[in-house]
Amino acid sequence: MSTDPYDDIFSRAKGELSPEEQLRLVEELSQHAGRKNGPQQHSILELEGLGKDIWKGIDPDEYVAKERDSWDG
Repeated sequence: MSTDPYDDIFSRAKGELSPEEQLRLVEELSQHAGRKNGPQQHSILELEGLGKDIWKGIDPDEYVAKERDSWDG
């Protein structure tokens, strides 16, 4: 076994984490590194659910059909 902490952690992550967990680890590490090394960057996923109240009670199929009808004039 390597004495380098990076190699140990990388080897454990490959062997013990599922692909989904590996992706989560990569994202969290990159966010952590970004905070330490400069201004915080945001993820597009932070926008999830934004404005959902505006669409409450609106049927998406009806809305799209009305919009498409308006294109023809």
